[in-house]
Amino acid sequence: MKAVFLDYSTVGPGLDTGPLTDLLPGLEIFDGTRDDQVLGRISDAEFVFANKVRLGDELLDAAPMLRFIGLTATGADNIDLDSARRHGVAVCNIRGYCTRSVTEHVFGVLLMLAHNLHTYTNAVRDGAWQKSENFCMLTHPVRELSSMTMGIVGFGELGRSVSQKAREFDMEVIISARPGSNSVPDDRVAFDEVLDRSDVISLHCPLTEATQGLIGADELRRMKSTAILINTARGALIESAALAIALRDGDIAAAAIDVLPEEPPINGNPLLDYSSDNLLVTPHIAWSTHHARQASIIELAANVEAFLKGEERNRVV
Repeated sequence: MKAVFLDYSTVGPGLDTGPLTDLLPGLEIFDGTRDDQVLGRISDAEFVFANKVRLGDELLDAAPMLRFIGLTATGADNIDLDSARRHGVAVCNIRGYCTRSVTEHVFGVLLMLAHNLHTYTNAVRDGAWQKSENFCMLTHPVRELSSMTMGIVGFGELGRSVSQKAREFDMEVIISARPGSNSVPDDRVAFDEVLDRSDVISLHCPLTEATQGLIGADELRRMKSTAILINTARGALIESAALAIALRDGDIAAAAIDVLPEEPPINGNPLLDYSSDNLLVTPHIAWSTHHARQASIIELAANVEAFLKGEERNRVV
């Protein structure tokens, strides 16, 4: 059974691929695969593993032996799922592998911003503490999480984990109803109310037509001027230019952004040009602890093993 891993470097380095190669001894692992190399590598493969490589209808049509596509991510937007169905190709994603990693990242950046750690660190480096009249500096607010309301948009496994941790910090938690929906379940609040009430908003929803540009200029103006916005989901949920303006003008207090609409941002982004301490931008690392990345390989292997046994596990198609 020919098997190829097209973009291993997106989950590596330093991982044990044994769980996969034990099942598929002939697995060929490529750190990356350019668009013009994909066809040559999958044309006679039965198993294909990918994270960001796009597999559209023409490619699937040219791979008659293909039986299984294993995604090393939860999102499946890089695969033509309708085409996979027509070609009888199973598509599986992985789930729950990075829950703790993302949750820890959310609260790491939240504590950094709520306690103004970045601002105070820079002040000390600039010599401000040395010139202080008192033993401590109180030039920037420090907020306890227990005094804050967290609004969560997207209540899958990640959203539930973040909400649980927020409650452990004695935060009030409100869960957004599906944005754009006319119905609000009893345990949710309308998206507009989340904007109005939240001291922190953490995004965990998928990118769809309904959520593209979910947070724009109007939504940012509606938020509290003391609010913190955190995005570890998809970059295009937020209009980057509008966020940069909102941070500059004080419409919201701060933001922590781990994802951008284009990754890597080779064509630039307004948030990359913004330099004040109330913005943290990280290069899509919320998910990436070593434990989480190894778990992605284990989950991938578990999907393959189930498929070989004729069982369904984490099937998208």
